[in-house]
Amino acid sequence: MEMEPVDRNKQLKVLILASEVSPYAKLGGLGDASASLAKSLRKLGADVRVALPFYRSAKESGCEFEPVIEKMEVPLGDQVLVTDVWRTTESDGGSVYFFDREDLFDRPNFYGSRQIGDYFDNLERFIFFSRAGILLAKRIGFRPGIVHLHDWETGAVSVFLRSLYGNDPFFYKTSTVFSFHNAAYQGNFPPEKLAVTGLPFSLYNLEGIEFWGQISLLKAGIVFSDAVTTVSPTYAREVRTPQYGLGMEGVVNRRGEDFQGVLPGVDYDVWNPETDTEIAANYGPKDLSGKKVCRDRLFQELELDSKYRDGLVLGWVSRLVEHKGTGLIVQAMRNLMNLNVTLVVAGDGEESYRKELKSWEQHFPGRIRVRFVSDDRLVRKVTAGSDLLLLPCKYEPSGLAQMYAIKYGTIPVVRRTGGLADVVRPYDPDTGEGWGFAFDGFSADEFTAKLREATELMGDADHRGKLIQNAMSCDFSCEHTGRRYLEIYEKVLK
Repeated sequence: MEMEPVDRNKQLKVLILASEVSPYAKLGGLGDASASLAKSLRKLGADVRVALPFYRSAKESGCEFEPVIEKMEVPLGDQVLVTDVWRTTESDGGSVYFFDREDLFDRPNFYGSRQIGDYFDNLERFIFFSRAGILLAKRIGFRPGIVHLHDWETGAVSVFLRSLYGNDPFFYKTSTVFSFHNAAYQGNFPPEKLAVTGLPFSLYNLEGIEFWGQISLLKAGIVFSDAVTTVSPTYAREVRTPQYGLGMEGVVNRRGEDFQGVLPGVDYDVWNPETDTEIAANYGPKDLSGKKVCRDRLFQELELDSKYRDGLVLGWVSRLVEHKGTGLIVQAMRNLMNLNVTLVVAGDGEESYRKELKSWEQHFPGRIRVRFVSDDRLVRKVTAGSDLLLLPCKYEPSGLAQMYAIKYGTIPVVRRTGGLADVVRPYDPDTGEGWGFAFDGFSADEFTAKLREATELMGDADHRGKLIQNAMSCDFSCEHTGRRYLEIYEKVLK
């Protein structure tokens, strides 16, 4: 069937499906990225609807929800399950829909836990979500020009639209864009569970959804979507190599120019030190006095040793896993403590790292404070009250932490990889240009050498002032991301 040309005067309809959307569900950067994308697209004139599972965290978010559909039938393998659909209306008028199925989604965590690992039925949970997202559009009469999918949890949607719904006239003008945030999370499942998906067995092959003897929903999204993106230009280049592609490099390379990197943007209505209600005092580039108040409050609330008030506060907001550089920081800890600094850690993750960090905290009481939580309130306080933010990642596809830090006048110290390389321009003390510090090798020696340089320059009032002003003048707002995606949407719709 020949496609009609795109009518640029007609409002574009976009359906966003994601397993995390802030503030209803957030574990990492996906929640903020999907929420800010929806908001920016609406500002640019698109009609955007968002859908996600009705997790326990969403039910406990304090938001108001209204029932939309009762007992919507959703096929799952040889069964037909039902779900109630709820909706909340955001401040900009946008609608967010939730699929309420207690046995699948009303759990303490989104994907599993540290104790038990991944939930045994994650394939069933997210195939159900994917089918429900498609059926929701039909039930509410929302005919999307674009279905924008995020990560392996939604990878099956593109396959469904090409196969089971390939002849459905409701979707014949619908195109798909698939964005993945990390090639390490592949959604791989045993082939004997193929029946659960409802997909034809003929698609389980090397050119389809088969990946090293398993079903891969990440591969499904990459292969069957009309366009594929990842979360930074540098990571888009890195993931084409075996070191970062983790087996997916051949799959993404076959997409050619249909695969590219787009940095997520920050919603400055939410992340802004001039308006943030969670920090001790507001401040901006013209008046930084509030940042000192935030720093003093951090010392007070975390009972940091006042002897080090004249030194620098190092913030580290991260999941405690290897690729975030946790092992590197642990290796470098004694060298860090030889500097005139205090260290505040906010995050959670692997038990071995938790134990090591607690041990260091006991060894340097008052200089190291560790909080095994990652809620937004603490993240904001640490971001606003720190002088430097540490991001010595082994790899980082995108990352929003460095963008938040820059907005809050907190200078990032990063390893040059992925989105960190795209966002952080190293400071040049001769020209006064740049807003961060970067090193290349994944080693404790390079990291501590760069941190020593950063502390020396931040100890100089002139350099410190230039760094902070440069950082707070940057614009990594989500509007830039929205415009970039409108260009991609227009291309695939043609």
